[in-house]
Amino acid sequence: MRKSALIFFAITAFVVSSCKDKAKQTEPEVVTVDNTVQKTYEVAKTEAEFNDPKVKAIFEQYLQVEAGLVNTDAIKTATEASKLGLLLKEQNADEATQTAITAMANSEDIKVQRENFEALSNGIEAMLKDSLKSGTLYKQYCPMAFNNKGAYWISSSKDILNPYFGDKMLKCGRVDAEISTQ
Repeated sequence: MRKSALIFFAITAFVVSSCKDKAKQTEPEVVTVDNTVQKTYEVAKTEAEFNDPKVKAIFEQYLQVEAGLVNTDAIKTATEASKLGLLLKEQNADEATQTAITAMANSEDIKVQRENFEALSNGIEAMLKDSLKSGTLYKQYCPMAFNNKGAYWISSSKDILNPYFGDKMLKCGRVDAEISTQ
């Protein structure tokens, strides 16, 4: 009986000391992550040449609006949309395009801005037809935008930087068509 008690205490001591070692090993490591630094994405500048310098200015400003959306920066988007609105008014853009850019400029809600970006992109695309002297622009498509309805935008690069989702789904999309002189 004495041997049984001694063996029991030896096994218990072994189990208790083994559990203590495992407890030390499984404590979670505390890691500090700096969430204050936000990456800014640059939309490629256009290398295309335009027949009309006013259309070139409009497209370059459109790219600034797009950059605001890609970076999910509602304030920058509104500021750049205001500038684009002036250019579009001078060019007598169609009513749908002017309505979309006005809504974007007057809102600091990124969701509202993204909803109006589709109509703006359609107007810009129509304006770009037959206006290129050289180079290529890219009509890009995100199939998941607006609850899988999908939406287009115009880019100066083949690289996808999605203005409808920003960094949540930055690379979601595809080149759907090329806009060129040919």
